[in-house]
Amino acid sequence: MMANYLTEVFVFIFGLCIGSFLNVCIYRLPESKSIVHPRSACLHCGALIRLYDNIPIFSYIALKAKCRHCGAHISLRYPVIEFISGIFAVGVFLKFGISVEALIYYTFIAVLLVITFIDIDHQIIPDVISLPGIPIFFAASFALPNVTFAESILGILVGGGSLYLVAWLYHLITRKEGMGGGDIKLLAMMGALIGWKGVLFTIFAASAVGTLAGLAVILKTGKTMKLKIPFGPFLAIGAIAFIFFGPQLITWYFNLLRS
Repeated sequence: MMANYLTEVFVFIFGLCIGSFLNVCIYRLPESKSIVHPRSACLHCGALIRLYDNIPIFSYIALKAKCRHCGAHISLRYPVIEFISGIFAVGVFLKFGISVEALIYYTFIAVLLVITFIDIDHQIIPDVISLPGIPIFFAASFALPNVTFAESILGILVGGGSLYLVAWLYHLITRKEGMGGGDIKLLAMMGALIGWKGVLFTIFAASAVGTLAGLAVILKTGKTMKLKIPFGPFLAIGAIAFIFFGPQLITWYFNLLRS
């Protein structure tokens, strides 16, 4: 029992450290900057962040959310992303154990976290992530026991093709750009790993959650239309939900229809 607890703590700390790296990716990738060089520095004064000031969550608390050098405020989002990364690391470990499958799914989720926050900040999904992600996660799918070659190929085609069709029809009807190309490539990347069933689940879940979020924004702001809400985060929510709860939620949904 104690051994399991210690393993979970170690996995959580590992996830926190990965989360710290994800923060770097989220900030630097949209700026086309290297994610490995130079060292992290304060965004306000440019002072290099010392190693003991870069400990996930702990340093944020110890520094009272302020830069040691200039006293500028440090965003709460940094420790929040680290914490989310740690929680997902533990979640993947509890579901898949210490395995190649767990490593693949956690890497996939980490990539989706980066995409989510970049899309929230800039309303873009960088090709530097999604395009290499398609062949990488396609290759990784061979190590997954529940995803076949055919399912992965169909996942890519259904993922990219379904959103492309929606975007094409929207443009044909309205003569305006609708679904972004980044979302199309993102869903193709997702399909490479979770297969065509996962893609359909993701689209359904993302549409449902996105609709609810849109209604919430409308009720809060009073604005009825012209709201530009990034869809990437909702696709990420759907894909992650499928990894953890997909079969159970699908079974529950069809049982609900029968009742």
